[in-house]
Amino acid sequence: MNMIDQFAWVIFPYLCVAVFIVGHIFRYRYDQFNWTAKSSEFIEKKQLMLGSLLFHIGIIPVIMGHVAGLGIPKEWMNAIGVNEHLYHLGAMYGGGLFGVITFAGMLILTSRRITKRTIRKLSSTSDLIVNALLLFIVFMGVYSTFVTNNVQPDFDYRDTISIWFRNLFLFKPEAALMVDVPLSFKIHIITGFLIFAFWPFTRLVHVWSVPLNYARRSYILYRKNRGQSARH
Repeated sequence: MNMIDQFAWVIFPYLCVAVFIVGHIFRYRYDQFNWTAKSSEFIEKKQLMLGSLLFHIGIIPVIMGHVAGLGIPKEWMNAIGVNEHLYHLGAMYGGGLFGVITFAGMLILTSRRITKRTIRKLSSTSDLIVNALLLFIVFMGVYSTFVTNNVQPDFDYRDTISIWFRNLFLFKPEAALMVDVPLSFKIHIITGFLIFAFWPFTRLVHVWSVPLNYARRSYILYRKNRGQSARH
């Protein structure tokens, strides 16, 4: 194991997580007025609605699949009756299907941002980087699922990537676990951490802006000024 592996699988992940946390704190304290999704719906609506719908339908199951695959040990899955074959079917077909849906949505959104001249002019550099990076991350995930897993059927990421990932959060990183991981998985992971480092400085921060206060906010009442209307 060389210094590149040590940096890629120990230093770089922790660095990205640190930037993610510190960047959000800084942005929230000093740049709340720019904490926005910068919607371009008023310029073009059809592609935005279709792309956003597909992306959100796909990304939620994809995230849940990543949490299950990376966060839950294989032994725990076996204990509740999810054996190797059953898990593989779910990851390959269920995860693959929602991955394709996510990719289709991201492809539409990215194409819209690049090909629509007005939207492209209103887009910042960070907007274009985020769109391209998310598209690439999702593509590498789909590629790993359908291509790499078929080319290297004996590879099980739950025996390598999952253990490495959990050990990161236990502050016991083992870079050696990642040395023999297929390249497509490595690229998917590196770019995944990279998007976390970019997150606080882009429009992605709007993910945390869930308007929960609207549920308990009082209604705003509008009344017509009848006296003023009568004078006119």
